[in-house]
Amino acid sequence: MRKIVIPDWDTMDAVDLGFSVFGQFGEVICCGSTAPEEAAERIGDAQVVLCNKTPITAQVMEACPKLEYIGLFATGYNNIDIEAANRFGIAVCNAGEYSTQAVVQHTYALLLSLAGSLPAYFQAVQDGAWERSRTFSWFPYPVHELFGKTLAVIGYGSIGRRVAAVGEAFGMRVIVHTRRTPADCPYPLVSREEAFREADVLTVHCPLNADTALMVRKETLSLMKKSAYLINTARGGIVCEQDLADALNAGTIAGAAVDVLTQEPMSPETPLKTAKNCLITPHVAWSAMETRERLVGIVAENLRSYLAGTPKNLVNAPQRKRGEVC
Repeated sequence: MRKIVIPDWDTMDAVDLGFSVFGQFGEVICCGSTAPEEAAERIGDAQVVLCNKTPITAQVMEACPKLEYIGLFATGYNNIDIEAANRFGIAVCNAGEYSTQAVVQHTYALLLSLAGSLPAYFQAVQDGAWERSRTFSWFPYPVHELFGKTLAVIGYGSIGRRVAAVGEAFGMRVIVHTRRTPADCPYPLVSREEAFREADVLTVHCPLNADTALMVRKETLSLMKKSAYLINTARGGIVCEQDLADALNAGTIAGAAVDVLTQEPMSPETPLKTAKNCLITPHVAWSAMETRERLVGIVAENLRSYLAGTPKNLVNAPQRKRGEVC
């Protein structure tokens, strides 16, 4: 019987959300979490791995000679050594576009919280400040409209497109920076430097790769308006956290909100934890129940299609199917 290992189900688990759907494809061995050094042993002689963030390195692939398929509970696949997967003949399939609606929603939850100084107002009301007010409306913290502001969207995949459209619905002026020129983008395309320079709000929706790693750093932050906000719901490694903290504390930009960090779970030492006007959420933009149910369905369909010989959402180009002779 085919053996299927899920090494990090704790990243997916919730009430009424189970992995029984994968039982139709073989014997399922489900682990709550797996440390990187445990991955090879946990996978062992399995043919299939379904994972979220567990690193599957070249060493793991070499140590697991029957492994032929990696299915991701994620859109990003920077935890997989794609070059090694190609070499070993292992197919890697991701779950593209499963989280678009949820991430767009969270992006604007963060932005509206910054624009309305909502955390400060929530806390002030709890502390009794409004009760002590001499007027009916108490507003010591700044509140800003989105209407008329410039929204710079970095990355124009499914999430970036929807974020841009919602920004337009708010009456924002939308500009886009993307590596590949889209055929149907209705918004002005600008350079990376122009995006940082013109943005009232800069929101990041691109993958983490060699081109985008530490894209948000001292040099690019220095281009931004002092009144600008930065939103990152993509990947933590896109931002140099110390540089962002320094920019916030120095007033180089007005505020930031991030759902992702370089180290997750968050390190107590991250400089953003104590930075001025910085909102941090614990990588939850993708986590709505409906989103995860959709994700499980996509991962199951990807595996079904692969086993039928018609893989979907393949992100690599394996030289051959593992076990086949060249």
